[in-house]
Amino acid sequence: MRPWGVPIHEIGSNTDDNEESTMNDAADKMKHQGEELGGKAKEAAGKLTGNERLEAEGNADQVKANLKQAGDDVKDAVKG
Repeated sequence: MRPWGVPIHEIGSNTDDNEESTMNDAADKMKHQGEELGGKAKEAAGKLTGNERLEAEGNADQVKANLKQAGDDVKDAVKG
């Protein structure tokens, strides 16, 4: 249904789309925090068992998650 009386450039800037985007952003943030926690657990398990490879993988997982979280912060800053 076309919203009559709305300027053409505003068509498509639906608030439902913005709400969905916000929900996706929140889900991404939670996912990235979970990835960081998973990395911490993997690192701790590696330390506990003396498995240096597992410890390094956990550390790498944390670094990746932190980079993703930094990207989330940039998106938030751009959105204002």
